Amino acid sequence: MAADRAMGRRFAALVLSVTFSLALAGCSDTWLGDSWFGSDDTPPLAGERVAVLGQDRGLSEATKDEHGVELPAPEDNDDWPQSGGYSHHAMQHMVVGESLQRLWSTSIGAGGTSRDRLLNGPVLADGRIFTIDREATVRAFNAETGKELWQAALPNRDDDEDDGAFLGGGLAYDRGRIFASTGFAKVVALRADTGQELWRTEVDGPIRAAPAVNSGRVVVLTVDNQAFALSAVDGHKLWSHSGSPQTATILGAPTPAIDQGVVVIPYSSGELFALRLESGTEIWSDAVTAVRRTDATGSLQDIRANPVVDANHLYVIGNSGLMVGMDLRSGARAWQLRVAGTQQPWLAGDVLFLISAEAELAAVNAKTGAVIWTTPLPRYESPDSLATPLLWTGPVLASDRLIIGSSDASAYAVSPYTGKILGRIELPDAMASAPIVAKGTLYFLTTTGELVAYR
Repeated sequence: MAADRAMGRRFAALVLSVTFSLALAGCSDTWLGDSWFGSDDTPPLAGERVAVLGQDRGLSEATKDEHGVELPAPEDNDDWPQSGGYSHHAMQHMVVGESLQRLWSTSIGAGGTSRDRLLNGPVLADGRIFTIDREATVRAFNAETGKELWQAALPNRDDDEDDGAFLGGGLAYDRGRIFASTGFAKVVALRADTGQELWRTEVDGPIRAAPAVNSGRVVVLTVDNQAFALSAVDGHKLWSHSGSPQTATILGAPTPAIDQGVVVIPYSSGELFALRLESGTEIWSDAVTAVRRTDATGSLQDIRANPVVDANHLYVIGNSGLMVGMDLRSGARAWQLRVAGTQQPWLAGDVLFLISAEAELAAVNAKTGAVIWTTPLPRYESPDSLATPLLWTGPVLASDRLIIGSSDASAYAVSPYTGKILGRIELPDAMASAPIVAKGTLYFLTTTGELVAYR
């Protein structure tokens, strides 16, 4: 029966690929190749496959899973209210339209620079998509048309002077409110319909991660490894928690995961804490660290990727070379895999999809940690030069395609069943973050601050 379902999904994908081919023929601003899914003669991604960890290749050494990939059926989702989708970050399998074309594009304001990058993507709820730019201005756009509805400039460090250094921050939506974290050590609540400020609270350090919101609590992480829970109603501090401070970290930070009254706090020290959302009381702690990486950034212990919670299961990947599957309530490890990454893994059914620090796209059995398939991605813009490394974002799973983005201003569609590259679309610039999906539409945010919608 499972084999029949898998065959049925593959047949549906084949039928849709023919439909897409006819719909996209001759259109501009559409996915390149014969269709969204491409064809057997789709050229492979260019680039030399260069190993950066020498012989320490966790995915190639890992236990293999020969059972293949089975996915839950795609489902519609109306909103993407927080970083990673919802507060648990387990979005499963979503629906996008059958004939993807550019719907609209607009500027979110000040784009990123080499000094001040756009670290977090947009959020979407109630027909509006919300962004925060390099100058800490929040904007709301009509999700159907891209028309700007309002904008609100957030307070800077001194409330009077702008020193030009924002360095992060992000957004979350909950119950008619937008919660914005800032690199100026402030959290601000705005009305989602008008942008009117409702409250602001200062915490004890700059914030690079987007907030997490659940059950009337807004949880933020500071750059010096402190977690604060604030009341969503008025912003007063409910509890705080601290990890070990770090002097050197990767730019950016993860958003905590919240589910079933538990908040999972990942720190740049590699420490991982499960706390009671109501009180901040520790339930258990662990360290997602390894010592086998030998490249320049491998010594950084950061957990840069959002944790993922599904039922009683927790999945976390760290930069130093370890990914773990855990019991949410006890912290007991079910499995561990020698692989490093900074992008949130994508869970769909019993499969985790991830991009490793070695630029490998992989499917992993979420129950056992066994590797189902891997696809090497190019590591450099030019196969003849190692001067400019490619940065990859994603993956996101929608309608039987994995969507990943690279810093060469391209987004790729990949088969979740085999890892085969199926199609490509050219974007105005590199992706600043993984795309989001809502109401059958893909939204991309580029590093230069352009928001692009495809449907």
